[in-house]
Amino acid sequence: MSRRLAALALGLALAAGARDGVDDWVARTALPPLAVPVGSEVLARDGTILRAFPVADGRWRLDPGEVDPAYPARLVAYEDRRFYSHHGVDPLAVLRAAAQAAVSGRVVSGASTLTMQVARLLEQGTTGRISGKLRQARVALALERRLTKAQILNLYLRLAPFGGNIEGVRAASLSWFGKEPRRLTPAETALLIALPQSPEARRPDRHPEAARAARDRVLSRLAGEGLLTADAAAAAMREAVPQARRDFPALAPHLAQRLAAAYPPGSRIPTTIDAGLQRAAERLARRAVAGQGGQVSAAMVLADHRNGEILAQVGGAEWTDTARAGFVDLTLAARSPGSTLKPFVYGLAFDDGLAHPETLIEDRPRAFGRWQPQNFDRQFHGTVSLRQALAQSLNLPVVSLTESLGPARLLAVLRRTGAKVALPGQAAPGLAIALGGVGISLQDLVTAYAALARQGRPLRLSAEPGRAGELPGRIFGPVAAWQVGDILSHITPPPGAAPGRVAYKTGTSYGHRDALAVGYDGRFVAGVWLGRADGTPVPGAFGGDVAAPVLFELFDRLGAAREPLPPPPPDTLLLPNARLPQPLRQFRPRGALVADADAPELTFPPDGALLQPSGGGVMAKLRGGQAPFTWLANGMPVARGERGRAVWIDLPAQGFVTLTVLDARGRSASARVGLVR
Repeated sequence: MSRRLAALALGLALAAGARDGVDDWVARTALPPLAVPVGSEVLARDGTILRAFPVADGRWRLDPGEVDPAYPARLVAYEDRRFYSHHGVDPLAVLRAAAQAAVSGRVVSGASTLTMQVARLLEQGTTGRISGKLRQARVALALERRLTKAQILNLYLRLAPFGGNIEGVRAASLSWFGKEPRRLTPAETALLIALPQSPEARRPDRHPEAARAARDRVLSRLAGEGLLTADAAAAAMREAVPQARRDFPALAPHLAQRLAAAYPPGSRIPTTIDAGLQRAAERLARRAVAGQGGQVSAAMVLADHRNGEILAQVGGAEWTDTARAGFVDLTLAARSPGSTLKPFVYGLAFDDGLAHPETLIEDRPRAFGRWQPQNFDRQFHGTVSLRQALAQSLNLPVVSLTESLGPARLLAVLRRTGAKVALPGQAAPGLAIALGGVGISLQDLVTAYAALARQGRPLRLSAEPGRAGELPGRIFGPVAAWQVGDILSHITPPPGAAPGRVAYKTGTSYGHRDALAVGYDGRFVAGVWLGRADGTPVPGAFGGDVAAPVLFELFDRLGAAREPLPPPPPDTLLLPNARLPQPLRQFRPRGALVADADAPELTFPPDGALLQPSGGGVMAKLRGGQAPFTWLANGMPVARGERGRAVWIDLPAQGFVTLTVLDARGRSASARVGLVR
């Protein structure tokens, strides 16, 4: 009896020692890195992928995200039914596999658990040798101590091979089915279970029959175990297997590339891009250059000017086309804007009280120093209204206005919109700035037009959530901005487009290097550029012919989301030329004014002053000039026929006001003042 007790005690001690030894062996296991790198994803505003990136070694591996619950449930049932009860190695499966091998003389079934498969995938090991199996078992036991079952399953969903350079269930679903794995059919689920067992031999694009047979075996067993009905399994077997890999999403490639480079690898990067609008814009760009020669490309920017969110951004017509320098993001390239800056000159002139849309101006040959600009058609049109001059994009009138305003003023207004404007050789701004003699990117040009669309209030545009927003101040008042927009909205649209819905301007740079169209409605602002990335001419390319039709098609894609242009502000002066104050009826360029010491000069308030008006206004004073005088606030007459040199002016409650006085000979003086309460 004592001997049996001693033997039992010895056996227990040996078992305990063996257990402790195994525990120590498992505890000393050096685990491979558990942080599995995944590719970065740039996402549309609805969370769908705009563009995905492979990991550094070129494999397509993505964060699993949301997976159809049926897939892991059926995977566990098929591959490792005791997954949730074993500790990494399934003893029953080992005994079963050993017994089958002993009886048949060959390996009939494996004993690898999902945890052991994860161990192999983490170490990129093999299963052909006993040493490899032993290592997988050791790592699997260690993984089960370190991780939860859900974490182990998540590693499988990231690492499982699905043929070629595809790893993980999400990359597989996108590549083989062209969809996210949130909802999978029984046939798709079965194929995704079958592929990792032999990913190359069962690749659907190379071995479709092998893929189908493996899938159907999975379906048969799932049906046999009651996880699928017989009818559902039979229907799934009738589905075709995919015949080719699908491309991973690559919308907004230039923007996505730029954002991915700015974030850590593996990031999920949100944007404000609307995937449907982006897809439509890219199709428009490709169609726009289809008949334009091999090197011509196109770029587009579309934004919501209510909040500054960029909804579509096309950096080039085809980003993989090296002949078109498709890798260059042409929305950010500084190019000549042509005539698209002219509206800002007119806005300043209206805001200063220098002119009104119905003011008459001369379009006749004139020299500005040694420069003699001509119109694009090399014709002169005589006396025209400023409305006609802007609508017809005449050059002489806008240069005359710029001379009176000062080109530095125009440059400052453009920069106040948030746009970056480059001068050739860092020279001082000259009159040619009004005709496009600067460099500005398409995105910055659209940014400037957003300020026009917002009645003079500038706005930062961005495709990154939370990065857009209002900028301080105004470029000019709401009346002047509306007057400019009213003129632009009455420019004849391209054939087939509805008139009056978009305020737009076209531009063609010198030598036909750039063709542009920029415009806005009550909600959206957009710009289109066509040209060659290297800046060489595109003979015969005019903004009105090639860019404007694309701009209007882009607006048409917005459908019911579009909003009409706003009505005029209450204090807008809507009068024909004959009823305007005398000084506003005819614009007189600087060279036509009589320069003498008697020109009007504002003595109060001084330019740039901050005032606290009493009684709702200020006492304005001047010296010089010839009575009677007309006083304007933001281009709106507030006092007419005044013969004295001091007058009480009613002003708005607060904000910035441009106060202008005009004398009987058309001479003027202005001051911009801020009103505070």
